[in-house]
Amino acid sequence: MYYIHSIRNAKPIEDRRAYPFNIPSILNLNELRFRSAVTFIVGENGSGKSTLVEAIAINAGFNPEGGTKNFNFHTKESHSELFNDLQVIRTSSRESDGFFLRAESFYNVATQVDELFSEEKEQLLNSPGKENVLLNLYGGSLHECSHGESFLNLMHKRFSGRGLYLLDEPESALSINSQFRLLARINQLVNHKSQFIIATHSPILLAYPDAEIYTVTQFGLQQVDYEETEQFRLYKYFLNNYQQMVTELGLHE
Repeated sequence: MYYIHSIRNAKPIEDRRAYPFNIPSILNLNELRFRSAVTFIVGENGSGKSTLVEAIAINAGFNPEGGTKNFNFHTKESHSELFNDLQVIRTSSRESDGFFLRAESFYNVATQVDELFSEEKEQLLNSPGKENVLLNLYGGSLHECSHGESFLNLMHKRFSGRGLYLLDEPESALSINSQFRLLARINQLVNHKSQFIIATHSPILLAYPDAEIYTVTQFGLQQVDYEETEQFRLYKYFLNNYQQMVTELGLHE
């Protein structure tokens, strides 16, 4: 299932001299079509993958700091101006659920959920028997569990399917075992007609079958196979040659 068909950069090439239009993921980007339910964008820190996902999310109607389309809080205007010139081309299908997960601002989203949770509890005291909606959606306070547990609670309790989910480095708080669980949950949601666009460094997540992977190069976004990604190659090399790598990094006297 696809809810976003493609994105287009409306900024003329000659005007892409300043940030964020001059970063590698944007400079040579004219159009990107989504042909899989799961699309990954990978690249070095500073390559612009997160900036691109952020701009897609804002254009799709999500709060710049993360959350659902109903979240309208802001703590600091840190998002780029890219969304002004990025066009999101929709399909005829419309999602019934959606979420933008930004690892770097997830604390702000969790705080917002807690504030809403407190308001709801106050209402429940005045209306006995009323269903506790936020408890069902989020499993309670996202601050009352570990960072990684809150990510997984969000995925398992808040994400319901038929959704558009944009994730920026969701692996940042997760152990390897938790990344396996996340991979399985992504598959469950895809089977329930969901679309994912994910910026990641994780070779575990990148292994999702039939996903499209785009890597940021000096020439822009280029599609690659899983085993061609730097994430796969470097992790494999390190695990097969970790003693040599430790020596090369000067960690032995």
